[in-house]
Amino acid sequence: MIGHRWRRRAAGLAVAALVSGGLALTSIGTSAADDGELLRESQSEECANADAIAGAGDNFEENCLTESEVAEIEESVGAASILPAGETAGTSNLSLVSNLPKTGPFATTSALNSDLAFQGKYAFAGNYNGFTVYDIRNPRSPQAVTQVLCPGSQNDITVYGDLLFLSTDSPRTDNSCQSSGGSVANPAHWEGMKIFDISDVRNPRYISAVRTDCGSHTHTLVPGEDSVYIYVSSYGPNAAAAYCKPPHDKISIIDVPLDAPEDAAIVATPVLFPDAGNQGGNTAGCHDITAYPHLGLAAGACMGDGVVIDISDPVDPVVLDQVRDPNFAFWHSATFNNDGTSIIFTDELGGGSGPTCNPTVGPVRGANAIYTWDGDSLEFASYYKIPREQANTENCVAHNGSLIPVPGKDIFVQAWYQGGISVFDFTDPYNPTEFAWFDRGTFDATGTIAGAWSTYYYNGYIYSNEIQRGFDVFNLRDPRVAPAKGVRYDELNTQTQPEF
Repeated sequence: MIGHRWRRRAAGLAVAALVSGGLALTSIGTSAADDGELLRESQSEECANADAIAGAGDNFEENCLTESEVAEIEESVGAASILPAGETAGTSNLSLVSNLPKTGPFATTSALNSDLAFQGKYAFAGNYNGFTVYDIRNPRSPQAVTQVLCPGSQNDITVYGDLLFLSTDSPRTDNSCQSSGGSVANPAHWEGMKIFDISDVRNPRYISAVRTDCGSHTHTLVPGEDSVYIYVSSYGPNAAAAYCKPPHDKISIIDVPLDAPEDAAIVATPVLFPDAGNQGGNTAGCHDITAYPHLGLAAGACMGDGVVIDISDPVDPVVLDQVRDPNFAFWHSATFNNDGTSIIFTDELGGGSGPTCNPTVGPVRGANAIYTWDGDSLEFASYYKIPREQANTENCVAHNGSLIPVPGKDIFVQAWYQGGISVFDFTDPYNPTEFAWFDRGTFDATGTIAGAWSTYYYNGYIYSNEIQRGFDVFNLRDPRVAPAKGVRYDELNTQTQPEF
């Protein structure tokens, strides 16, 4: 466990939040603890599904719900609408048209599927043990092209031209694909970014690696003239770590020369929170940043803060505004609408391992918060959370999604882990409305981490990387999204948002 665990009492639920490196939640600004009592808990209190998530990395262990917290939830669960294991449900306009199960070294429950990227007729799917390339020229019958074994969770993945990038956020004995698990305290061990040449997509070639402080949990591509810049988000500083000591209020920016990617190197480590954000103490880093190059902006989910950043100079980003939300425990990700006037921020309450989709937790925690952006400041508009109750064996919380490119509309498709996937319209940011969804019953009775990690729209279909069940393809047939069929991308990394 990293740092200390604190919680606050609200509406009968103890809401977990991670405190690292001296992070204080009772400081200036709107804090998630302002209206409740903070209780310091023993680090010995186990996660509710400790055996199932042991070694899973990500936020699963660090921000898990404890046994006592889930016990409070269990008292309210009993909705007849909860799907039994093995069953599926959803709206008639959204259909699963293909599923490719995990195979080989990716098939174990500890080898979690993670993020997705797209280029031409290919989808690139991350997994804690490496990545798989799928041929999606026929979305109803995708084919695995190649599987690259390169362990290093969580293998967040992007592509740019002939290059593929992987994030490693777990200490490894070295930067090779043959490494084994390492220690954060060993200065010879490694975390950071790996770079592959995918000019021959059937035979990716590993060409370079760059160490980054606290590893690389996620990363974001920002195109330059002769380079592509990588914004590396990482967090969880620890005084005992060799390359991840507090304070950690920064991101790392890697310059990758397009004509010599083997020379990739860190060119800046800007401190985004020189005044320690709104917390009154050192922040712990950022979880995710989404760039919108068309507007020269980025939106960041930085642990306790949501921020908007000027990236007109890619190596000198400047925070324009930051906000805290009283119901957010862990700022996870961000997405602009196409006009850049609204931003969806997500809260990964429970770290992605907990059952937060139920009446006890309620509709405003573990949810999306939609903010408006007027060019100067962020203003809260509304929350959105799936309305379907999930079982206590189902990890469920807001996770990764993308816009569906309907001109003049703001429509979002999103993964909710074992809550399935949801499609909603937030054109009116004050009144988001769901109009399509798909859900499966619980993966098992032991609380194994499962469900949709990333769910994105790409060139006419919805693709979802299901943590345990494999690569899903969905067809959304609805007049509200019909115009999106005419929008085609040559390449899509959702954290580098394209204008449509």
